[in-house]
Amino acid sequence: MLGTVLLLLALAKSACPSPSSVASRRAEALKKLLEVFGMEDPPAPPTHFKQPPQYMVDLYNTVANADGVTKNPDILEGNTVRSFLDKTHSEEMRFLFVLSSVAKNEKILTAELHLFRLWPRVTDGPKRHHFCQVSVYQVLEKDKADTPEGKKLVAARLVSLQTSGWEVFAITPAVRDWTQDESSNQGLLVTVQGVAGSPLDPPPLQFASGRGHHESKKPMLVLFTDDGRRGASLPTAGFPGEMPVPKLGRSRSTRSLNRLQPCQRHPLSVDFEEIGWSGWIISPRGYNAFHCKGSCPFPLGENMRPTNHATVQSIINALKLSEGVSSPCCVPDKLYSINLLYFDDDENVVLKQYDDMVAASCGCH
Repeated sequence: MLGTVLLLLALAKSACPSPSSVASRRAEALKKLLEVFGMEDPPAPPTHFKQPPQYMVDLYNTVANADGVTKNPDILEGNTVRSFLDKTHSEEMRFLFVLSSVAKNEKILTAELHLFRLWPRVTDGPKRHHFCQVSVYQVLEKDKADTPEGKKLVAARLVSLQTSGWEVFAITPAVRDWTQDESSNQGLLVTVQGVAGSPLDPPPLQFASGRGHHESKKPMLVLFTDDGRRGASLPTAGFPGEMPVPKLGRSRSTRSLNRLQPCQRHPLSVDFEEIGWSGWIISPRGYNAFHCKGSCPFPLGENMRPTNHATVQSIINALKLSEGVSSPCCVPDKLYSINLLYFDDDENVVLKQYDDMVAASCGCH
């Protein structure tokens, strides 16, 4: 994939005699680059300034460094995390999340309902509840949600009344139903009861709803999926740590340096603002893809990180034992993934991980 990125960037920046040809090549290059990121068209930027959910920002910062490079490939379940805000905007404990942006080929791994628990109401009298039971139901029939046959229990647990903050409920079965049959998505119903199962009126526990509460506390569905996209079979690793940028010589021409310098890694900046993507990409603003350049002269030392095949090829080339055998090539031998945090077409915030996007090291192959 990294080689594809290099080619696309070269096409997008190449100079051609005809302005129309330049525009055409740039458009074609950016279209191919979108395919690398699994998209047909770039999402439209939000119509107004929109703050991404703090949960998604925190998750991105946990998974990636400042340049978007993956710190640990095992943190995420799957390679895509999608967040959806409630569409009902009502005061009732009914929630609806539109999942039309989930692709059919995405495998649903885990779905979570995130509700912000408000500080409990102060109740009079000697009896004070310390816990209550919160139940989450999948609505089967919109007009019968209050009846046993109109809903199905998907999650339930005791919740303390002593604090406030986020509560997370696993609702994977319901979301799998909705993605298989979009018309079955009638939303969710949340109820609050006493420990013995009796209704509490008024309920001492309340969750922030769509109205009258800050954007950061709105009900949210978080969906972990895998779209099946996987990178090449090169060795991969997690957080690259300190990756030194090789220094380029200054006294010779670039062409001469390319012949004399040994195989090593060089910077390659990918600026999302420069290619017109900054409106919908939240983080990172760009990243360093790096590229490999230099010679693989005989004899190949261990510092060239050669494969056994490259060593044999180098010997055959040096001794001219066979015609048409070139010297080994300087290529990436370890690749890192990067992460994008962005707005999709429905202005949902998505965190997506892309394999094989950064050359971590170079070797003679």
